[in-house]
Amino acid sequence: MSVGGVGGVGGVDRVMQLRAQILERNQALARASSAPVPTGPAETKPTSFADTLDGALKSVNEGQNAAAKISESYERGETVDIAKVMLARQQASVGFEATLQVRNKLLSAYKDIMSMPV
Repeated sequence: MSVGGVGGVGGVDRVMQLRAQILERNQALARASSAPVPTGPAETKPTSFADTLDGALKSVNEGQNAAAKISESYERGETVDIAKVMLARQQASVGFEATLQVRNKLLSAYKDIMSMPV
């Protein structure tokens, strides 16, 4: 039974879609703000999968550290909005869950490749 039509499977799916959109936008903004400004016609090296994965893991780690810091400041009684605390914790949680799913898919792909006959 849902209260005000918010609950149910459709509501959860919508919230998860909104979370995914927020994370995608945050990652795009982080990439845009950290991208070096080209100074000339220098050749750019394409990023490898390992570099991309390393960057994603560092981003998730930074999100978890930021959530921990804001939670600790709230617990100490500093003037921190509870909405900011909850948002930071949810962003860290979603980032971790996404990383966990990527790891699971990578392991599954590795197992499938290793089980192929040569």
